[in-house]
Amino acid sequence: MATAPLDKLKLELRRGVLVLAVLASLREPHYGYSLRKQLQGAGVDIDEGTLYPLIRRLADQGLLDSEWKQGEGRERRYYQLSTLGVELLEQLTQEWTSLNSAIGPLLLRNTNEEQH
Repeated sequence: MATAPLDKLKLELRRGVLVLAVLASLREPHYGYSLRKQLQGAGVDIDEGTLYPLIRRLADQGLLDSEWKQGEGRERRYYQLSTLGVELLEQLTQEWTSLNSAIGPLLLRNTNEEQH
């Protein structure tokens, strides 16, 4: 497969997954850099140019609460799921689980068919 179409499809696939990963990580308060480090530690690599606009968009949608707190010598804006964000994360998690249950066997079936 040519790299341009593959890169585009991978980016498309990652977009929704990144939203889910950020929401799940923000069950606990984080500022931008600490959130990025947590995601990277979990194997989700996200650059600042993607993360910060995503956080702002989720906050604008009412899914995150934020507050300024003193931390490590300077003020930082900490984000955490709002009540609406908690509800949405629960719904998205159910959707993710349902999609994984449906797609997983399809992927395995295709792999097994190729081996025969």
